[in-house]
Amino acid sequence: MEITKTHIEGLFILKPTVYEDLRGGFFESFNKRKMEAALKEDLNFVQDNHSVSRRGVLRGLHYQLGEMAQAKIVRVVFGSVQDVVVDIRPDSLTYGEHLSMELHAADRNMIFLPRGMAHGFLALEDDTEFLYKCDNYYDQGAERGIRYDDKTIGISWQLPDKDIILSEKDRNLPYLNSFSL
Repeated sequence: MEITKTHIEGLFILKPTVYEDLRGGFFESFNKRKMEAALKEDLNFVQDNHSVSRRGVLRGLHYQLGEMAQAKIVRVVFGSVQDVVVDIRPDSLTYGEHLSMELHAADRNMIFLPRGMAHGFLALEDDTEFLYKCDNYYDQGAERGIRYDDKTIGISWQLPDKDIILSEKDRNLPYLNSFSL
């Protein structure tokens, strides 16, 4: 697996080694021993989530507070997304900065997010299937979020605002400068 650092400390792009022949293909999407050695992190994933979204659905930007914060490995298994990660660690040199990249099922790329990141994605195709591997259980009481269109973060979404489909909850999230961890 090829692991690439990003400008945000602890945030990595993962590109698995894919073996292909006439039958199709094979790759390891997760190997605890190899991943821990490469990332220099102790990983204990306890929950997998699978969402299906139609084109234009934007989910996020979500995170969990304190002890319930989650590190994640995210990937697309069908379709494509614009994936966005925002550093919300108060003491981080990259606080408020974001990484935005496309994830495609055909490319098989993944992103490792350390705890302390807000995360969201915009489905670019109908029936996009997105997987999250999480190192902590979901806790509704610890769930928080940041508005997708926060000008201080400055995310350039790949679809016009009129084509973005949000839940009522996500539409009413606060801005980055109006919350505390």
